Amino acid sequence: MVTLRQLRFLTAVADHLNFSRAAEACFVTQPTLSAGIKEMEARLGVQLVERTRRSVMLTPLGEEIAARGRRLLLEAEEIDKLAEAHLRPDEGALRLGAIPTIGPYLIPPALPALRGAFPKLKIYLREEITDSLIAGLGEGRLDVILIALPFEIGSLDHMALFEDGYQLATPPGPMAASGPEALGLGGQVMLLEKGHCLQRHALQAFPDRHLERDESFSATSLTTLIAMVSEGLGITLLPNLAVDAGVAAGGAVTLTPLPEACPRQVVLAWRKTSARKDVFRRIGRILTQTRHQMDPGGR
Repeated sequence: MVTLRQLRFLTAVADHLNFSRAAEACFVTQPTLSAGIKEMEARLGVQLVERTRRSVMLTPLGEEIAARGRRLLLEAEEIDKLAEAHLRPDEGALRLGAIPTIGPYLIPPALPALRGAFPKLKIYLREEITDSLIAGLGEGRLDVILIALPFEIGSLDHMALFEDGYQLATPPGPMAASGPEALGLGGQVMLLEKGHCLQRHALQAFPDRHLERDESFSATSLTTLIAMVSEGLGITLLPNLAVDAGVAAGGAVTLTPLPEACPRQVVLAWRKTSARKDVFRRIGRILTQTRHQMDPGGR
């Protein structure tokens, strides 16, 4: 029977396509890893890895077995975590993933309360786009993620935290005086680059208006968007969460609330098999409370 150790070796080779780096990731020597792969191939009677002096690649069957192996290794890890969580659910490391338009603005002000509630919990924050975060949960490299809906999250469990509306950011001057009408019918707005869910959410903020993204520009961060607006190069939509956290404080922009905009729904999500569901819900309540404390207008 194929062992979990052999599956771990195979998935490491699939991830790195290099025997030396795969061995380092598994904390074994390269000969040990190579022997484990060969034993696995001999037991199954098929070739899983193609090796040359210059390259390493998996066979199609090797790719499929590696994919199934990841799921088996994740389930095995969950068994260990289930036992550990039963004894010490609020201790140890917790890997939290967050999208860049939420994490930097919500997690820092929440940290004092999180540390007070979980003094023995070490939270490691990772910022990635939503697709990558969901994949990270499936692969087991993340424990819980902070994202915004609507977004297809499959079978993940999730907890709704709060709604996050928008404000219009315009350059100072005549355009700012027109308020929400600056969007106009068929208006173009500068947005984050493709891959950020905020791009789609912002375009859907006004279903009755035909908003279009300014194709001549895309930004990697809200800070860049604000800088471009400050230079008079266009307009954009900023989430209330980021505005309340002070993201636009240093920019020469005029902010106009958009209470009629369709908000995004900020949620905490995790695998259904996770052993830390109760801890995640407690964290979710702290994040919700933190957001309410940040909101100066009680939106």
